[in-house]
Amino acid sequence: MNTLNRLFGFNPATMSLKKELLGGITTFLTMAYILAVQPSILSNAGMDPGAVFTATVLSSLVATIVMALYAKLPFALAPAMGLNAFFVYTIVLKMGYSWQFGLTAVFIEGVIFILLTIAGLRDKIVYAMPIQLRKAISPGIGLFIAFIGLQQAGIIVHSDATLVTLGDLHTTPVLVALFGIVISAVLMVRNVTGGLLIGILATTAIGIPLGVTDVQHVKTIVDTPPSLAPVFCKMDWQNIFTPDMAICVFTLLFMDMFDTLGTLIGVGNRTGFVEKDGTMHGMNRAFFADAVGTTFGAIVGTSTVSTYVESAAGVNVGGRSGLTAMTTAVCFILALFFAPLFLLIPSQATAPAMIMVGVFMMVGVRDIDFHDYAKAIPCFFCIIIMSLCYSISDGILLGLITWVMVHAFSGKYRDLSIGSVILALLFIMKYMFL
Repeated sequence: MNTLNRLFGFNPATMSLKKELLGGITTFLTMAYILAVQPSILSNAGMDPGAVFTATVLSSLVATIVMALYAKLPFALAPAMGLNAFFVYTIVLKMGYSWQFGLTAVFIEGVIFILLTIAGLRDKIVYAMPIQLRKAISPGIGLFIAFIGLQQAGIIVHSDATLVTLGDLHTTPVLVALFGIVISAVLMVRNVTGGLLIGILATTAIGIPLGVTDVQHVKTIVDTPPSLAPVFCKMDWQNIFTPDMAICVFTLLFMDMFDTLGTLIGVGNRTGFVEKDGTMHGMNRAFFADAVGTTFGAIVGTSTVSTYVESAAGVNVGGRSGLTAMTTAVCFILALFFAPLFLLIPSQATAPAMIMVGVFMMVGVRDIDFHDYAKAIPCFFCIIIMSLCYSISDGILLGLITWVMVHAFSGKYRDLSIGSVILALLFIMKYMFL
């Protein structure tokens, strides 16, 4: 017990070994969907799905181990939903850069995050963004992710007349996706542990006899991990001093900070780690685990790593120390050898999970004061621009610009901080001259 206390902060007087282990397993089951979703999303950028799967597991493993041993907190980490969408659909597909460029941006962001955490400057950057606007980022990303999921499912398709329209719901792939949405929703409503993962597996199974799930080339579900070679250390250093790289790095950094901060505070409130003044025991160390995971993830070939809100599932069953996180890390090691199972999962099975994640992230809308138009209008722009313009970065940038302009010209300029004004001016210059 002394060893467990020294390594993971496990206190036998207030904690249960059984609950710690069960908490770690529960957390893994609730977040294991990322092992299927991440290769599916990043393959849209031209990356090898098998290599991305291995990179996803390794980055999650390393970051979670750092969280367990260094921060000694019951949180697990993995490539973040929303940040992976920004990587693929904004940096690669919209801006037209290679995925190698994207990995370089993620690597630089991770290094900066490490330095900011060590120097204690992270808080100043986070608080330069108005708190109400910060609360709009998560719902905006949620709407964006759900929109992508609906497209992958074939429920929303392109239309020359209206840009988007309802797809043909009679086709087999769409019907399989609709089944996945229903089963995932029912499982989540019934609070079934690992509901998203069960929904993905059930939809994949239904897709086999219907020809949606391709099992012809699958010989086994247990195998050695796919090679990292196609994505390992594939950086593009030729464009690191360009304005677009600066925008990408800043956006990734900002999103990562708020995503992790929100998760730590939200889940930390359930563990007693958060004090009345909003400070949290071990928060800086938790940020360090996030930064290390992101930097390592970029090297092995995946998008930004962040603390998962699904860690709340493990906390709810009693996980309180780093032993919970270490248990989740062990589960990731075992998952490494089940690549064939995760890689045969079709997009019609991962799309429902993306839609459900979008639902989870919309919760933050209730914290926005829509009765105060000076706050509501910029937050609305932040949320709606992300999905309609297919760009998380444009949502954040235009949201802050709108915030500063509305407050400045409506006589509420005293509510503006110097940091937010400086950022808004920089963003305006970006749209005017870049």
